[in-house]
Amino acid sequence: MKFGFLIIIGLASSLFACQQREEASSASQVKEVDVCVYGGTSSGVVAAYSAKQMGKTVLLIEPGKYLGGMTTGGLGMTDIGNKFAVTGLSRLFYRRVGEHYGKFEQWTFPPSVATKTMNRFVEDGDLDVMYYRRITKAEVRNKEIKSIILEDSENPAGKPLVTVKAKEFIDCSYEGDLMARAGVSYVVGREDNSDYDETLDGVQFLYAHQFPDGIDPYVVEGDSTSGLCWGIQKQTLKKDGTGDKLVQAYNFRLCLTDNKDNQLPFVRPEGYDSTKYELLARAVRKRGPDMNHYLIFNWGIMPENKYDVNNCGPLSTDMIGMNYEYPDGDYDTRKRIWEEHVEYTKGLLYFLSHDERLPEALRNRVNDFGWAKDEFVDNDNFPTQLYVREARRMVGEYVMTQKNCQGEETVGDAVGMAAYGMDSHNCQRIVINGMVKNEGDVQYHGFPPYPISYRSITPKREECTNLLVPVCVSSTHIAFGSIRMEPVFMVLGQSAAVAACMAIDQKRPVQLVDIDKLRKTLKENPYLDGSIPEILVDDSDIDKVYSKGRWVKKERGHYKSSYKCSDNNDGSSSFTFMPVVKQSMIIRYIFIARLCPMQICRKHYRLT
Repeated sequence: MKFGFLIIIGLASSLFACQQREEASSASQVKEVDVCVYGGTSSGVVAAYSAKQMGKTVLLIEPGKYLGGMTTGGLGMTDIGNKFAVTGLSRLFYRRVGEHYGKFEQWTFPPSVATKTMNRFVEDGDLDVMYYRRITKAEVRNKEIKSIILEDSENPAGKPLVTVKAKEFIDCSYEGDLMARAGVSYVVGREDNSDYDETLDGVQFLYAHQFPDGIDPYVVEGDSTSGLCWGIQKQTLKKDGTGDKLVQAYNFRLCLTDNKDNQLPFVRPEGYDSTKYELLARAVRKRGPDMNHYLIFNWGIMPENKYDVNNCGPLSTDMIGMNYEYPDGDYDTRKRIWEEHVEYTKGLLYFLSHDERLPEALRNRVNDFGWAKDEFVDNDNFPTQLYVREARRMVGEYVMTQKNCQGEETVGDAVGMAAYGMDSHNCQRIVINGMVKNEGDVQYHGFPPYPISYRSITPKREECTNLLVPVCVSSTHIAFGSIRMEPVFMVLGQSAAVAACMAIDQKRPVQLVDIDKLRKTLKENPYLDGSIPEILVDDSDIDKVYSKGRWVKKERGHYKSSYKCSDNNDGSSSFTFMPVVKQSMIIRYIFIARLCPMQICRKHYRLT
């Protein structure tokens, strides 16, 4: 009897020990690769694909369910400024969207087409993607990230952690979470103009997307004791150019349609509170019959009778002042802010289409539109990505500033270009002189493309030597307002990946890779597949063009930095293009032209 009891105990102990070993194994899952890319944004997908094309083992980590970030999450009206700045795989993305529509390239597109195009990189690269995993810790030794720890973003306590080891890491998240956990320096908010000798940083009280004078800020108009209307912060206006920790507003880029056959109506959301839109009702009343839907939303026209709807006017989809905690917030805080933006946005559309405080004509016009029912089909037809316009910004080896944007300072280690204006959405809604006003909107355009420094995507060498950051780049608030465009993020993602692979091969810190070799690779092998790069001949290439007759140089509405125009209609003006062709090949001519009377002022040579 005693013997049998001992046998049972021994068997139970053996089973328990086996279970412990299995649990220990599952609790310490380890993946090891050459390059780890954190954040499945458009930059992250391109970075992972690039590293795979360079022959490295790669893991792409996405904290959520969807890849592509804002490119697939609703931003269908591409902000770029000058297409000359879009190179490499970023350009290929827009060419492939063009294929979908039977065109050479396409810069506006609905989310479903963007998703299909982005997934093609995943499929072509046979990328290893880990969804629903987010970083909790980075192990750094001797200025190198050795590993990162990931928890399940849906069930943090219920699933085992995953450890990822890599030789090189690339942080492509909008928030810079890997960068921050690795101890790399960063900032949140707006610099003071005096910090980098700028004029457009810090507080900017300007006229765009502004309330008209006379809008009362109080719940009971004229009664300051009744409290402020929803959405007004209690800050006071500081001197222009003053730095602070405020963050420009976030929103969702909506995909709406006026095609009744592909439309779902705006319905009253759970938790709807019409008082959140009282200030808009007052602004509409102040504006009178001239107020229409074009003064409330920016309607970006896309194919298929769809619209990329963005913020516009005094109160719109931007949830001004409600995102201050987001950049450094924990995951629960961010989830709360995200959900508040969803509720606010759905409520805004219901308010505009149903609230009787608004003119019937305005309500009827908004009701001409609805959610595109064939977009975001697994997310209640609502965008899958909050537009995190700006969160953390790295303080790296080089800080891009307003002087770089305007060409006053030029870097010699460019690994990408930016071309959009210096743009910031409003950062606060406050009371000024007894009236409600927005502050922080800046829209400064009119300068040519400019180079982005490689050093602005690398941390300081004394902080981390195997990390690259192509999204939360090292820049001031106002310079980031120009750089922060999806095509640029893709360009920088490719550059970061190629640099990471070179750092592995050269056994060097990322700060010491051969920049000349990196730039040569990006130029001569832009798609990273060995295909022959395109040859572009521009009017500024004086050794490759010959002109006859009268031509006038123009510097607005151009491709690259200028174009030339002739108003001669008698055929006496001509341009001869002399591209340097190093291989025998068929040349196909693609025109990217500024049309003047009877003249084409530019040719784009594409080799196939």
